[in-house]
Amino acid sequence: MELISKKLFDKPQRKIKIMQFGEGNFLRAFVEWIIQDLNDKGAISSDVVLVQPMPFGRVKELGDQDGLYTLRLEGIDGGKKVKNSQVINVVGDCLNPFTDYDKFLAYGESEDLEIIISNTTEAGIAVDPTDTDFTVCPKSYPGKLLALLKRRYDKFKGAKDKGLAIIPCELIDNNGDELYRCLTELAKINKMDKKFIEWMQTANHFTSTLVDRIVPGYPRNEIEDIQKETGYIDNNVVKGEIFHLWVLKKEAHVQKVLPADSTGLNVIFADDIKPYKQRKVKILNGSHTAMVPVAYLCGIDTVGEAVNDEVIGKFVREFVFEEVNPTIDLPQDQMTAFANSVIERYQNPFIRHELMSIALNSTTKFKTRLLPTLLDYVRIKGELPKRLLFAYSALVTFHKGKRGEEDIKLADDPAYLAKWEELWTNFNGDYDKLAKDVLGWTEAWDMDMNTIHPEITATVAKYLKAMNTKGMRATVECFVAGCNGSCKE
Repeated sequence: MELISKKLFDKPQRKIKIMQFGEGNFLRAFVEWIIQDLNDKGAISSDVVLVQPMPFGRVKELGDQDGLYTLRLEGIDGGKKVKNSQVINVVGDCLNPFTDYDKFLAYGESEDLEIIISNTTEAGIAVDPTDTDFTVCPKSYPGKLLALLKRRYDKFKGAKDKGLAIIPCELIDNNGDELYRCLTELAKINKMDKKFIEWMQTANHFTSTLVDRIVPGYPRNEIEDIQKETGYIDNNVVKGEIFHLWVLKKEAHVQKVLPADSTGLNVIFADDIKPYKQRKVKILNGSHTAMVPVAYLCGIDTVGEAVNDEVIGKFVREFVFEEVNPTIDLPQDQMTAFANSVIERYQNPFIRHELMSIALNSTTKFKTRLLPTLLDYVRIKGELPKRLLFAYSALVTFHKGKRGEEDIKLADDPAYLAKWEELWTNFNGDYDKLAKDVLGWTEAWDMDMNTIHPEITATVAKYLKAMNTKGMRATVECFVAGCNGSCKE
């Protein structure tokens, strides 16, 4: 069999009007799919250049396939099992700015470029004050984008009509506003010209967004069958669910250049995305993050296995319905319907969603996905959400780096991993101290979590002791049975 390429599939020639920071599974199964639909239905005529935001990534492998790859969408639609497969052909170029910085900057001079899209994980939109040398590729995403915008400003002499539609998809609150803030701060750190900063702020069009589609990624366990079915080799197959939702805050220019709501997809330009964001992040992403360390340390590897496990499934459902839903200010019938739909999506029989793929950057994910629920629950109820704190304690135990005799391949910010290692290396059997130290890790949580509630430190210490003496399976069984993780031996 041959590698998928332009020899096997027609690839229309379109102008590259979209630059995308991030070439990972999610954007290729979500944004590229939407762009493909818009192109196929004549709403736009645009190709995408994929920019690898980290020194490691997939752009070379995608380039070897002429930017072509196979997207498989599987799930339940209208009560029926649905399986769709299509070749995505909208990737017009792939580049690694760390090795081809000049080519990257040259795109800033393009008359055709209109749109910037990104998904660099929750940790990606942040100011790195050491990004001060723009003669080489900046380390951070804001640094790269700032360098590109500066090149564009210089090329077009500050022309107001050369600003770009900037659409971040990172899962943080007000991601458009936050990216705007980071760019402004970094420009000031670098003492950039005030006229450039003004152009960056006013000529460009930032919008906040919410994205929702479960994307397990590369179907390694099915790839041989897929190759037999398609008749070609594709090293970048990506698998996702049928369900999708993209909510963008209304911004006239963004809606003009990317009319993503015009072809019948579940795309919404809304005056306020906050209710959609809160519901999705707290329920879907929050339950993912809560589920991972508990289920994985019980020997479970996938989301489907976790929710279908009698004990873990009960834990996840009770976490969502009893601890998350009460913190969201939407009608409870809507919350119940959405929560039920999330559980159904987790049970999608076609998707093997690896827990370890969700575990990436789990320290930051706790802060963005679960800490707001913890704070809201305590404020509303005046008591602790015990399931959430159980999941937090499991996260601490997960970062011990062991599942039985097996090493866990932890993937997080190196500084966070170093701190986790320090916490566990210095652990001497005093669970009260461990709980106090990890809850007081202000660099990770932006607060001392010991102050949230008088009983939080003792509660986390109790769960940590049970998990690390009895094991996760015995502890969670005890917890779900109603003994709160402190069963007697």
